[in-house]
Amino acid sequence: MRLALFQPDIPQNAGTLMRLAACMNVAVDIIEPAGFPVSDRAFRRAGLDYLDHVEIIRHASFAAFDESRRSAGRRLVLLTTRASELHHEAAFRADDVLMIGRESSGAPDAVHGAADLRVRIPIRAELRSLNVAVAAAVVLGEALRQTGGFPSGPIGV
Repeated sequence: MRLALFQPDIPQNAGTLMRLAACMNVAVDIIEPAGFPVSDRAFRRAGLDYLDHVEIIRHASFAAFDESRRSAGRRLVLLTTRASELHHEAAFRADDVLMIGRESSGAPDAVHGAADLRVRIPIRAELRSLNVAVAAAVVLGEALRQTGGFPSGPIGV
């Protein structure tokens, strides 16, 4: 399982997502350009010492990322408010790449078109969306549950 951040805007959210990935033993793909300097220093401020425990691959563009994931035979699962399929009704695979869009604008039509599966989290109709880090945690949790992918070892909070 991998977590992909499409052109992230907010370094604190990116740091939170990398900490989540480290704790869940999931690799991270960062698709540039980002809305902040994509450097270890910027991430360390938000991700603390967890960055030493996560595999991070940076991609110069969506096209470079998409070519890489396709050549690896990985399915792209896009988390989006525009999806009709609910995340808990989707069938996840252990080698899926779960992608979240930009905090400010989501994912563009080209990314939607490249996705093999699009899922959304059911929330109250009068509200727009969850924070990207919260949304990723919700869907990643379901995907790991379905695939038996939770890390083993001592339980933490």
